[in-house]
Amino acid sequence: TDLRPLDVLSEAVPPGGLARGVRVLQAQGLRGLQLSASRPRALAFPASRLFIHCDRFPEEFSIIVTLRALRRPAKRNEYIFTLMVEESPGVLVGLRYAPDKLHFLFWSQERAGGWQSRVTFPNVSLSDSRWHTLVLAVSGQSFSLTVDCSVPKDVVVETPFPASLSVRRASFYLGNRRRRKGLFTGLLRQLVLLPGADATPRMCHGLNFKVAALSVPSVLQDVPVKAVSNEVLKYPYETDMKVTLGARPRCSKQEKAQFWFNASRRGLYLCNGSTWLSMLEVQPRLDYVEEHQKLVTNSETMGVEVFTIPRLGLFAATANRLSPPGSAIYRWTDGKFVHYQNIPTHQAQSWKYFTIGKKIFLAVANFEQNERGQEFSVIFKWSRRKAKFLAYQRISTHSARDWEAFVIQGEAFLAVVNHREGNNHNIDSVIYRWNPRTGLFEANQTIPTSGAYDWEFFTIGPYSFLAVANTFNGTSTRIYSHIYIWLRGSFQLFQSILTFGAADWEVFHIGDRVFLAVANSHSYDSGMPAPSNFYAINSSIYELNITAQMFVKFQDLLTYSALDWEFFSVGDDSFLVVANSFDGFTFSVNSIIYRWQGYEGFVAAHQLPTVGCRDWEAFHTAEGSFLLYSSAREPLSKVLKLKTT
Repeated sequence: TDLRPLDVLSEAVPPGGLARGVRVLQAQGLRGLQLSASRPRALAFPASRLFIHCDRFPEEFSIIVTLRALRRPAKRNEYIFTLMVEESPGVLVGLRYAPDKLHFLFWSQERAGGWQSRVTFPNVSLSDSRWHTLVLAVSGQSFSLTVDCSVPKDVVVETPFPASLSVRRASFYLGNRRRRKGLFTGLLRQLVLLPGADATPRMCHGLNFKVAALSVPSVLQDVPVKAVSNEVLKYPYETDMKVTLGARPRCSKQEKAQFWFNASRRGLYLCNGSTWLSMLEVQPRLDYVEEHQKLVTNSETMGVEVFTIPRLGLFAATANRLSPPGSAIYRWTDGKFVHYQNIPTHQAQSWKYFTIGKKIFLAVANFEQNERGQEFSVIFKWSRRKAKFLAYQRISTHSARDWEAFVIQGEAFLAVVNHREGNNHNIDSVIYRWNPRTGLFEANQTIPTSGAYDWEFFTIGPYSFLAVANTFNGTSTRIYSHIYIWLRGSFQLFQSILTFGAADWEVFHIGDRVFLAVANSHSYDSGMPAPSNFYAINSSIYELNITAQMFVKFQDLLTYSALDWEFFSVGDDSFLVVANSFDGFTFSVNSIIYRWQGYEGFVAAHQLPTVGCRDWEAFHTAEGSFLLYSSAREPLSKVLKLKTT
């Protein structure tokens, strides 16, 4: 009465190695045996190797199978295993599946000569290229199938499983019925016979039911078996490999243990279930920057947004000053940005791309009134049918400078920066919440701002923050900008930081450290003596101090009417590029790329000639890494390529 599991699959993996044509493959983080390349009889072994003391098949038992079946034509049947007598074509016991059903076969001997019986479980979908664990429990006329520990499918038939089924001179055949027709083409990880018991309670107690294991051959276990004499794998195995020219594939639990080879970086990565870990990589280093494209725009460009539309690729939206012709969208084609669509805007300041579910939006911040004297900023929605952006919702704004889109606890928000109303700079900026019932954004909260230029949303652990760059209160640019934290359903003041005409916040991470950089544009105070240069002023980088629960100043960098920061990485190196726009004498000012030097902080590495630089965007394509800058002084923006070694 020793009801030990009988590992049928392990018998196919002899101690000396795998049978010819049998391969160990790895998919979705698990190893399995691929049997389809072998000859049917090569995967057979006598039943007497399992039934040592008795040549009768158990009257009550469970069969446990873990498999990964490929998508196959609807009428095709494949055998998981059969038990057959050498001189007979009949199947004593067997399991086969079609794309939407599972068949259990057995030989009934109630009448002279016996006959083949079949129990069918309908609506069982296994052919989806995913791992599944099946538990088939048999007792007399009752047959119960549990798939991935879901609700059991119970079938009661007229013909019971035989009480005394002889297995004398019978053999197990894995993945076939002694011929190539119906050969199993997927991966088999577990095939166990448990006599005398329903194995369902033993299998369905963990969290990952699909890969629950009662007995798995050592060759398929997580730690590869190594030979004693050297470091060569005793059972070499193959795994799924993705190869791209730079595009990063998805890495989730389903791709766990898959490899990805990035041909553009000559790097090999391993998916750990959530992120790609570098296994072997030639890390690029920034050598120099060269001009890649002169992008002629409709007029001076106040801001630029680079984004990707699924299945269509990379785009850039420029926020242009003049109306008409308004602003434009460009599509990355053959290594360059090519004009794609014009959109009517009114002294546009910036664009914001965001998605809600499968919906794709692009919001523009308009600074001036339209032809009818109305002041609106507009949200555009991507039309898949027309393959362009169409006006979706107009929102009343006041000299809008910026939009910020973000999600908190599953809800979508959109915040607008209102710069001024007439000559009054001390007005409310508004946060809108998406109403899924109406499909529109509705006002949710107002926050007082002073000539504000920018919102920056970021998260730290479970906490959500929103920073505003206040620029001018009507008399001075020497004012406080604020950081708000989301608490109890609204944003509340978290910290105030003294800034000087703040035009932009940029949050970034280096390792476990969190930084926040402010771009200070100029220093002016009507009640103070004029400085020698309003525009040569320090911009500052702050670092989050966990102990103090606040951002503290980390570094000052001399800038010239800085209007934007952009953080980017090249290989293991981190960089900040600043948009210097005016030095008090000329708009032809060098913008600077700073390299992270650890203890030294950020150190100037490259000087980039720019004209009235307003905005920077970093992006990556199969052709390499790039920077795009917009000019607020001429109808010409530039794409710069980062040359690496």
